[in-house]
Amino acid sequence: MILYNVTINVSPDIEADFLEWMRGTHIPEVMATGIFTEHKFCRLIHQAEDGSTNYAIQYFTESMAKMQEYESKFAPALRAKTQARYKEKALAFRTLLEIL
Repeated sequence: MILYNVTINVSPDIEADFLEWMRGTHIPEVMATGIFTEHKFCRLIHQAEDGSTNYAIQYFTESMAKMQEYESKFAPALRAKTQARYKEKALAFRTLLEIL
């Protein structure tokens, strides 16, 4: 099992819109690809000096082959939509983890 983790630093002035858009649009679009079997949407617990909040979206898939399919077929367009909507106000950091 592979865990695809996307951590996003979100500026306070777009946070409400970001949460609504992630729940209502972006996460459903990612899940509609059929690549991932489940997801979790989390808020990191910490105090940021600049007032920003970090969110982590964890997507679970069966194999690296599935993850590579996501990266080649779906990720570029989905990432571009997020970038176009929020620009530097929502900066993402992505990691892949193998569940043991």
